[in-house]
Amino acid sequence: MKFMQRPYSRREILQSAALGMAASALPSQAQSSWPSKPVTLIVPFPAGGGTDAFARPLSAAFAKLTGKQMIIDNRGGAGGTLGASIASKANPDGYTLFMGAVHHTIAPSMYPRLDYDIEKDFAPLVLVATVPQVLVVNPKKISGDFKAFMTELRNNPGRLNYGSAGSGTSHHLAGELFKQQTRTFITHIPYRGAGPALQDLIAGNVDMMFDGLGSSAGHIKGGRIRALMVAGNRRNPAFPDVPSAAELGLPDYTVQTWYGIWAPKGTPAEVQARAVEEIRKAGLTDESKAIWTNQGADFSNMSPQQFAQFVSAEVKRWSQVVKLSGAKLD
Repeated sequence: MKFMQRPYSRREILQSAALGMAASALPSQAQSSWPSKPVTLIVPFPAGGGTDAFARPLSAAFAKLTGKQMIIDNRGGAGGTLGASIASKANPDGYTLFMGAVHHTIAPSMYPRLDYDIEKDFAPLVLVATVPQVLVVNPKKISGDFKAFMTELRNNPGRLNYGSAGSGTSHHLAGELFKQQTRTFITHIPYRGAGPALQDLIAGNVDMMFDGLGSSAGHIKGGRIRALMVAGNRRNPAFPDVPSAAELGLPDYTVQTWYGIWAPKGTPAEVQARAVEEIRKAGLTDESKAIWTNQGADFSNMSPQQFAQFVSAEVKRWSQVVKLSGAKLD
């Protein structure tokens, strides 16, 4: 026996249409509701380093704008790769983000067995800061200008040492590139982050560092360390008295530190878009701009797609530096 389906009433048709419209609106509602709870930002270095110098003010601005905390979770170790590994396996719901750095485009050439891929396991969101590296020294251990410093290096090969945020970081590679271009030898001493290395530099336990201006700026201004050179072809407006590498006879010595925020692969596109929007707003507040300027840094206007292309180019660039310098994990 066949059952005849009765015609839908006008009221039922209107109700069905309303339900369909509500369902189709769910993605945009999910987007607009993010963040509905605190967001964890994994920082793969100990507190006090260059990543922290931008992550913490950014998180404060984010909380002020959105009303939701951005909790900094410092996970230092293995040149930043430990924290990256943890972040790559996080739940891709938009509530765990990752703040990596130039170090993570060096790591593929330094570490033979990484359990993540910075280009495949993350979705790039925002390049939040670019800042030149500087050669900084302990003023009690190294006096005089750059010329006197170079004389000391050449007359006493291996006597001086430099600290870094860890093997395979930009601090390490900047030192190796400097040694290659100046034909000098300086002993590398790796730490578990720029923060601990800087503290040992201030204490006089290491002689120098090739560090991002973001983490060194406050110590330079406070007289605890001294900058001899900016690693680039021009002086930095925040430190106009510090000569550039090009001025000092090293026109090809250009190294910049940069910091960016990624989401784990699989994070919904609408949440990624919302995160980009809110992070950009946080980085462009008057308070954030003042902090960036004070540290000689720029906030990038790259799109996520441009950021992805930038990361790919950096991976290729640093692989060549590693090959030519012969840099190894210590």
